[in-house]
Amino acid sequence: MTTQVDSRVRGQIESVIGGVQNLPTPPIVFTQIQKVLNNPNASAFDIAAILQEDAAISAKVLKMTNSAYYGLTRAIESVRQAVVIIGLDSIKNLVLSASVFEMFAKDQIDAEFQDWFWRHSLATAFAGRMLARNLKCNVGFDPEAGFSSGLLHDIGKMIISVFMTEERQKIKDLREQKPDLTDLAAESEVLGYNHTQIGSLLGAQWQLPANLVEAIEFHHFPQSTPTEENNLPYLTHIANYLAKLAFEVDPDEDEVVIEPMQSEALDHVGITEQDIMVHVLPLKEEYLKAETFMEMAKGMG
Repeated sequence: MTTQVDSRVRGQIESVIGGVQNLPTPPIVFTQIQKVLNNPNASAFDIAAILQEDAAISAKVLKMTNSAYYGLTRAIESVRQAVVIIGLDSIKNLVLSASVFEMFAKDQIDAEFQDWFWRHSLATAFAGRMLARNLKCNVGFDPEAGFSSGLLHDIGKMIISVFMTEERQKIKDLREQKPDLTDLAAESEVLGYNHTQIGSLLGAQWQLPANLVEAIEFHHFPQSTPTEENNLPYLTHIANYLAKLAFEVDPDEDEVVIEPMQSEALDHVGITEQDIMVHVLPLKEEYLKAETFMEMAKGMG
């Protein structure tokens, strides 16, 4: 099964997205940061200058930099200092996190779902970064790109939850009638398209990098990725599985009730499922340090 959007379905999704009132758009600082980071000559001063134009985002970036997650031995007091200490790529992901959380902070329509959603998204982001750093495999992965794609891989589900409430109820009803259906299959049956396709079009509207947009669309079936050299969908596919394995599988149950990894993805990367299993405990430990991120997601930051 592939999820590539044909022109007819693309038109349907664009119509839906275009008809959404108050569709979240990234803060200006996010767009500016994206442009500056594409410049190989960008400096810490350039990034800090942009961040300082948005006091709210700056405060959140500083709070996350000083959180237990980064475990720094001294307090970071300025954005410029934060950029120098933890690096441009990490700052980009903090801005991405703060921006996405801010975009949806007021849309508390289904608090229980949204709490699960952000926890799973963050777990997948941390898993992506961890796997990229530690997997011994056939391909190279970018840890910070792994974080970004993990954070955003299911963003289409948030659009369905917040802006398509009637359709979401139909999807939930269908899942109850057919518990063996995956979210992806249920969405496709009800809508004619799914959250990965919504997410990829949204990512394109947000002017996210092309490899990240592809990772959002193809994270369930990375072997269908049209850009052969883009390994990010494979990393996101595996990170999504690891996050579910760590936090959604009951160790006392006999059967694993999550969607399995694609064997083609394992073959492409050159790993076995056991190579993934050894990261379950480290991911849980890393996630425990990330409560500040969840506070941001809940609008408490």
